[in-house]
Amino acid sequence: MLLCVGNFFGSTSEAEWAEYRTGAKKAPIPTYVLGANSPDTLSYFPDVSGCELAENITYLGRRGVYSGCSGLQIAYLSGTEAQQQPEPAHCFSAKDVAELKTSLLATPNFRGVDILLTSPWPRDVGTFANSAGEIDTKKCGSRLVADLAASLKPRYHFAALEKTYYERLPYRNHMVLQETPQHVTRFIALADVGNTSKKKYLYAFSIVPMSSMDPAELVKQPQDVTENPYRKLRKEAPKSKAPLSAEEEPACQFFFDLNKHQGRKRPSDGKERGDSQPKQAKKPPQPTGPCWFCLASPEVEKHLVVSIGTHCYLALAKGGLSPDHVLILPIGHYQSVVDLSSEVLEEVTKYKAALKEFFRSKGKRYVLFERNYRSQHLQLQVIPVPLDLCTSEDIKEAFITQAQEQQIELLEIPEHSDLTQVAQPGMPYFYVELDTGEKLFHRIRGRFPLQFGRCVPAPPTK
Repeated sequence: MLLCVGNFFGSTSEAEWAEYRTGAKKAPIPTYVLGANSPDTLSYFPDVSGCELAENITYLGRRGVYSGCSGLQIAYLSGTEAQQQPEPAHCFSAKDVAELKTSLLATPNFRGVDILLTSPWPRDVGTFANSAGEIDTKKCGSRLVADLAASLKPRYHFAALEKTYYERLPYRNHMVLQETPQHVTRFIALADVGNTSKKKYLYAFSIVPMSSMDPAELVKQPQDVTENPYRKLRKEAPKSKAPLSAEEEPACQFFFDLNKHQGRKRPSDGKERGDSQPKQAKKPPQPTGPCWFCLASPEVEKHLVVSIGTHCYLALAKGGLSPDHVLILPIGHYQSVVDLSSEVLEEVTKYKAALKEFFRSKGKRYVLFERNYRSQHLQLQVIPVPLDLCTSEDIKEAFITQAQEQQIELLEIPEHSDLTQVAQPGMPYFYVELDTGEKLFHRIRGRFPLQFGRCVPAPPTK
């Protein structure tokens, strides 16, 4: 693959780009680019969450993590650091960095990412290192990018914008004699493509994903390794943690306030999160053993994975009720829907909308259910049924009838209510959702039949 940092579109790109956009030309290999660094090129990036710009050319998005099928993890942050509020569309803020950090740091046994892509350099990257030439690394670059690099511990960090090539000596990500040895980071800044000074603008390398490496091999320290340039940031991290807790706490634990009401979008400025803090005070337990559904876990049967997003993935069900029975699962470890952070929930909603559109195109509607009981990782079971076989009212009635036969109280959630208004974090429950938006709910107080959800939509035997 080809990864591009800096300004992908130049000042005279329109005519050349039109050939790729129309298909007259095609990028020879899969190419992944960062977003705009100035207002001039914003129009080239129609969707802030990422999209395909042309065949083989993909805009990664404003921020997030790209996970390859090999296990390679690429974290990315588009734009430049905002110098004003509200931040312009081509800039990132402290909130963007905090949410990207916490989405990854919440992953069990997080050790770092394979690659970090940013356009600005990190501030102070030249501390303890070889000279960056004419670039004063104490004055140029972004403090937020430095904070991100210090937290995500990438094995490779690529950046641009300073119009020069600089390969820093590798730096360590642990404190000698105080912390367990960790892998090193290599920072590489690239010059502009085709620059007249013939400074290096292309860096070719091969990489084995961290998840596939022998741990002893991963943490080997090269002879020229230096101290971490962001050591001061790391020492100050505990001091700065308190004011960031409103942003960071949700992604570090299982229990979150969903706070998403039908008909209005959850505010992204965090102003309403204060009301939910009592729910977040308790630190949740970590998984009691190997998790079969955390994407980073070796137990995941990756041949069943259909699609991988930033926070969620889609997989075929093992032993599904039909060939297109699928699961929506969070990449990180979350126990139930009511535990999800707003970013993860937003991506779950996008997957549901995409599945609805897909199944309707095939003459089907889906039934979705979740059993938050005797399970430690959220699994949203999505089962399609033919449109001409039954209506949504038939499906709802079938669930209620089956529940009554087993003395289970299955209640319909009012139209303008959501799951968090009837279920608290940590509460066992069973939940059904139709693609019309109708919802059924049962609070589990004792024993509950594990196969209940599968029995109702199961196809009749011949």
